[in-house]
Amino acid sequence: MASKSGIADTQVTKAAESLPTAAKVSIIVSAGVQTAAGKWKGAMRAFLLASALQKLGHPVEILGFVDSSDETFSADIPVKAQVSGTYPQFFKSAWQLISKIEGDIVYASKPKPSSFGTALLSRLRDSRRPVILDIDDWELSWHGGDNRRYPESWKQVARDLLKPDGALRQPDHPLYLRWAERWVSKADAITMHTKFLHDRFGGHYVPNGKDTELFDPSRYNPEESRAKYGLSDYKVLMFPGAPRPYKGIEDLLSALELLDQPDYRLVIVGGSPYDDYDQTLMSRWGKWIIQLPQCTYEEMPEVVSAAHVVVVPQRDTFSTQAQFPLKLTDGMAMAKPVLATRVGDIPDILADTGYLVDADSPEQLAQGLKQILTDLPTAELKGRQARTRCIERYSIEAMATQLAPVMAKMTAAIGGQFKPSNLAR
Repeated sequence: MASKSGIADTQVTKAAESLPTAAKVSIIVSAGVQTAAGKWKGAMRAFLLASALQKLGHPVEILGFVDSSDETFSADIPVKAQVSGTYPQFFKSAWQLISKIEGDIVYASKPKPSSFGTALLSRLRDSRRPVILDIDDWELSWHGGDNRRYPESWKQVARDLLKPDGALRQPDHPLYLRWAERWVSKADAITMHTKFLHDRFGGHYVPNGKDTELFDPSRYNPEESRAKYGLSDYKVLMFPGAPRPYKGIEDLLSALELLDQPDYRLVIVGGSPYDDYDQTLMSRWGKWIIQLPQCTYEEMPEVVSAAHVVVVPQRDTFSTQAQFPLKLTDGMAMAKPVLATRVGDIPDILADTGYLVDADSPEQLAQGLKQILTDLPTAELKGRQARTRCIERYSIEAMATQLAPVMAKMTAAIGGQFKPSNLAR
């Protein structure tokens, strides 16, 4: 009988063969391409798309903006960077980045002026080049959503425009994000990964994919992993990501206080790159937390293998409803019991292969942890079922299969408009 991964590979091969030709794709990301390149393999949607496109046979490059020409980075996918700037300098920077595009198709990551706006601007250079927009967050949700009102006065507008450091000089100011949402219909195709985003913007569903060959539990020994990271004495509840208030870590720590089991520990991998939220958590709940240093993507499967449970306790907000938590598929791919909240698409992603509780409920989280850790054999069986589901639906191969119809349509639209030599660029 063919293996699950073998079936997925066959599906991708058939999808790739259905494409008219392997057009080159240029993915444009918003500011911060240096950070993306440093942790691309599973930490940023644009690089997951690049991997899926490569599975389909498309040459791929990634372009974006940096703050300084001295910044260096490396990635397995070609990355081109352009020093950014504030308006009006940004228009010049965007045009310079556009001049570096070699792809036959432009794929914008996020509906931001610095990415989608740049992609649309590239049509002035080549009107035949299709533009695809990928939406992986509701960007306005971080700035008050539909309730945000700007400006409060014309005096504020003048100040924000005329001051050298004025807010409206920033390429992706929330006002411009709102405008960018109105441009979405100008894309030739839209991809997204949650029902929330589909309901708001439409488009074609392309889930986040996981490298299930790297994230393969058979390659690691959980006991050895726990010993390596100093976790042998604990029941390990792992959160393999940066803690933020909306991610529900406080609810989980409150659940640990309710359980009051001395050998239970929440293990956080890495920390918040944005502020001192880590210290806030440690100051109140430090006795329950073990914080491991940030690790590379290649190291992450071994770290996750040390977990008894992977926890994804998202709170219910517009931001989290729009998200596809990559931590979820970290646990699923590694065949770990996953405890998560009923937020957004999480129930559909996990289905019956994990444990679900209501959001914002430390009491239900405590009950879920107790159920898992008092019957680990049953929980581990669910974990193995979760891995099978991940391979079938949320692997890079599954992502490529979902992406194939979009690429077939875009590639057909440019049939005969580019030379075969372009494919060798």
